[in-house]
Amino acid sequence: MEDNNSNKHIYDPAFFSRGCCNSPRFHEKDNRKADSNGCAKLNTYNWLKDINPAPLQKKFDCVEIRFKNSRKDFFRVNTEYEINDGDIVAVESSPGHDIGIVSLSGEAVRIQMKKKNVDPKKELKRVYRKARISDIEKWKHAVEKEDDSMFGSREAAGNLQLDMKISDVEYQGDGTKAIFYYTAEERVDFRELIRVLAEMFRVRIEMRQIGVRQEASRLGGIGSCGRELCCATWLTNFRSVTTNTARAQQLALNPQKLAGQCGKLKCCINYEYDTYKEALDKFPDSRIILKTKKGNGIFQKADIFTCVMWYAYEEDDSAMLAIPIDKVKEVIQLNQHNTFPDKLEDFAKVKERKIDFENPLDQYDIDRFDAK
Repeated sequence: MEDNNSNKHIYDPAFFSRGCCNSPRFHEKDNRKADSNGCAKLNTYNWLKDINPAPLQKKFDCVEIRFKNSRKDFFRVNTEYEINDGDIVAVESSPGHDIGIVSLSGEAVRIQMKKKNVDPKKELKRVYRKARISDIEKWKHAVEKEDDSMFGSREAAGNLQLDMKISDVEYQGDGTKAIFYYTAEERVDFRELIRVLAEMFRVRIEMRQIGVRQEASRLGGIGSCGRELCCATWLTNFRSVTTNTARAQQLALNPQKLAGQCGKLKCCINYEYDTYKEALDKFPDSRIILKTKKGNGIFQKADIFTCVMWYAYEEDDSAMLAIPIDKVKEVIQLNQHNTFPDKLEDFAKVKERKIDFENPLDQYDIDRFDAK
């Protein structure tokens, strides 16, 4: 085993942390636990690491390895090697080899593969070895070229007048291949661009199209909440967000407020949707009209947190009544038996009059009732 202690100059914390708030800690004699940052976007907690396998059970021969951005994959490892979480390893690639960091090992990988519908019996790429000092140095030099390559590729695409935006570049660990991630609204013929880039950087070029959400996760930024974008810090998979999700949470359908920096609906709209949906299941159908002797009550709005529904008379929609959902259900049940209460005020706890902008002196009027 080579002594890494004499080559600490290659261990640049900013390089290995790759955007994490904590710098990595390095082992004295090998690269084990070189990356132990808990805030890494693709960090996985191995909750089975302290559980020893059965005496006759063989160690699971697959590991999960993470690369730049949101790229992860499973690899088969020779059980003779001792591979642990945080190790920097050289893995099989096409062509050559790549360098990655082990994010998960042991029996937890079997569960992770089952979750992602990956058959452990199928043929997987192999882990060659733990990365040597020479491997890490070559990897570091390749990574240092990513920013210059991205700016150079943008200039080349502009000279060819291609309607595309190159947002990120990822070099393979051995420096023989580079993946250029781009976004485009329409199909782009980039065959000439590949020839230009191959001549410019002297590597094998691969163009990979991504969506605007994946682009935002790579570029990063600050959201309207004041925090760093979720997709850039911890969110690794994107669920579809629809306007029905926003409508269920009583949100105003304003595209400027609901859209994130990627131009799509914010991912955080999905976070509380299940809670709202569970709460709305307790509410009666808002299309049902409440019939009383004074008049018919038409649904106006709902307050999900206080379990209150607001109604107004069909003849006068300027005055709204806040009725608890249990009282609304009671009125509906009475109507089903052809029984009509005298008025909705007997069931309301708050009466509110809408703002009259033509008469600003009489803008707001609230009366409170004791609900029976």
